Parts: sequence; C-alpha cells; structure tokens
Amino acid sequence: MPIGTPVRTSLRGSSRDSSRAGPIETHLRLLERSDEIVIAVDEQIGAVVGFITAITDRVLSAYIPFLEVLPEYRGRGIGSELVRRMLERLAGLYMVDVLCDEEVLPFYQKLGMRRAKGAMLRNREYQSGTGR
Repeated sequence: MPIGTPVRTSLRGSSRDSSRAGPIETHLRLLERSDEIVIAVDEQIGAVVGFITAITDRVLSAYIPFLEVLPEYRGRGIGSELVRRMLERLAGLYMVDVLCDEEVLPFYQKLGMRRAKGAMLRNREYQSGTGR
C-alpha cells in the first residue's frame, strides 16, 4: 500500500463514508491547513485509507493532531508506517508531541515516543470543524 504526499486533487472523492469523518469539505480543510501530511492509499480501489497530519514551527516543535486509519485497514502496519514517515519529515526538531488516549499510548511507545504529562482544552461544540 503506497504511502506518500497527497495529491490535493485526488482527495475530493476519497471518503467513501463522509459521516464517519465529518463533511468532506471539513476534512479537506484539515489536510490543506496542516503543515505536513502523509496519506496511505489503497491503489486497488483508489481510496485514501489512512492519514497523519502535523503542525510545526519548523524550528523546535511539532504536534501530531491526527492519525487515522479506516477500521477495515487497521492491524496491517499502516498506522505505524504513517507515524514513521511523519517522524522522518519532522527529524531535527527538538520536540514532537502527540496527545492520545491511554489505550493507544503503547502504540506510540513502540515507535519510540515516551509517556508525558500535559493539559488540553476541547471545545466540543466546534468538533465538526465549523468554529472557524
């Protein structure tokens, strides 16, 4: 399964079920406004099956807000490869942070990341991406 930089024009029809990830337009904005993107494509069906994004100042720090793989493609190493490729793109930065749920922490630890403490704010009313 190829993994690489997305071709923006091919993303428009890639979501087979837009209710799963929200409106297609919101998903496209999320990808377009990210500093770094890596996607996984199932070439047999011509669909995006996973992606990872990062926001970075390109000096010291980066944050990985999204790693998503469609449920039917999980357990095939796609998520691990997406993270590896993103970390390669972010190499040379002092810090790369991921905020994740406790149950997925071991996944990130296997890829060399460490447990950390942090804080967060979630505005659930803007979860659909309509806040800005």
